[in-house]
Amino acid sequence: MAASRFALFETPIGPCAIIWSERGVCGVQLPERSTGLTRARVHRQFPEASEAAPSEAVRPVIDGLTALLSGERVDLSFVELDTRAVPEFHRRVYERTRAIPVGATVTYGDIARELGSVGLSRAVGQALGANPFVLVIPCHRVVAADGKNGGFSGAGGVVTKLRLLEIEGVQTSDNLRLF
Repeated sequence: MAASRFALFETPIGPCAIIWSERGVCGVQLPERSTGLTRARVHRQFPEASEAAPSEAVRPVIDGLTALLSGERVDLSFVELDTRAVPEFHRRVYERTRAIPVGATVTYGDIARELGSVGLSRAVGQALGANPFVLVIPCHRVVAADGKNGGFSGAGGVVTKLRLLEIEGVQTSDNLRLF
């Protein structure tokens, strides 16, 4: 795989990072407790990535992510993703998850059924837990079948998931409103 780059950028929820290659975005990192911790997480997940100024191709993605985190209804379907390191089943889960509109939620079971069997729900959850493209692949919009929040592997866990849903206008509580 060709060398990747990353850049930190400010958002309303703190400093995020974007990782990219010549083929597209390789990952998005939500803020950790500090810029240094965000940078360290990028280095752990993408050890070959070097820090650089955002490329012209990446600048609109950063603008879209920042707008989304500001509460704007932003369609990120234009973002080219470099999925070479992503297993095929995960790609299928991510493709379906990417279609969830801002302000909506679906269940792990909904995605599993669309992929062939509700028995795949756990595998869907595992794929989303490994999602390197947070926000572009909006895994925070996937909830448990009982309307509970479900998990979230990003920095801050379920608290961050709820905050992202609230930014998008989803009513959050122990029982999420499903659209």
